[in-house]
Amino acid sequence: MRAAVILFPGSNREGDAARALRQATGRQPDIVWHADHDLPAGIDLVVLPGGFSYGDYLRCGAIAGRAPIMDAVRRHANRGGLVLGICNGFQILCESGVLPGVLMRNANMHFVCRMQHLRVERRATPFTSSYKPHQIIKVAIAHGEGNYEADDPTIEALEKDGRIAFRYCDSEGVAGGASNPNGSRNDIAGIYSERFNVLGLMPHPENLIDPLVGGTDGRGLFESIAGFATA
Repeated sequence: MRAAVILFPGSNREGDAARALRQATGRQPDIVWHADHDLPAGIDLVVLPGGFSYGDYLRCGAIAGRAPIMDAVRRHANRGGLVLGICNGFQILCESGVLPGVLMRNANMHFVCRMQHLRVERRATPFTSSYKPHQIIKVAIAHGEGNYEADDPTIEALEKDGRIAFRYCDSEGVAGGASNPNGSRNDIAGIYSERFNVLGLMPHPENLIDPLVGGTDGRGLFESIAGFATA
């Protein structure tokens, strides 16, 4: 498994993503600058990390979504390569058209930073095979614009095709109400592309890979990716 982490001005989670990948794959990922036009040869996975690309000016991810490297990311995704966008990376994937929908201001108009339960909605993907069906995991969230929205046909297609990756829920797996931290439609915390090779999610699994920092529930995502690459 060879991975690349895209570095934008304002990214601040690239080190965490790289550490999670190194732990799972045994290999240090390449760090690729946003102004580059091509990915390194032989890349299997591209990761767009969290942070505040370009200071979140205009809309979150809007400027980064038009960075030169995103043409290479789109080509990689179109030929079936794996792409993972975390938090600001999810916003960038939506702004660049790689994934549908948009991430809007949280419903309460406040930045939210806390631990959050998620329900794994689908196991048979390159990103979730290490989890149990409908497993409840607990990871970190930290965002001001995590309110996922899309038009009705898009939401219907995501639901019908099983492309909801994770939903916000409580410790018992019940979605809705106070367990939704941002007002995201249908309690959506992450979605897949049509081919299930692109995942965008607002929570931060890369921060929960070591018991020393509060848990290991995020480790399954990176172990799933590593296992998919060697299958």
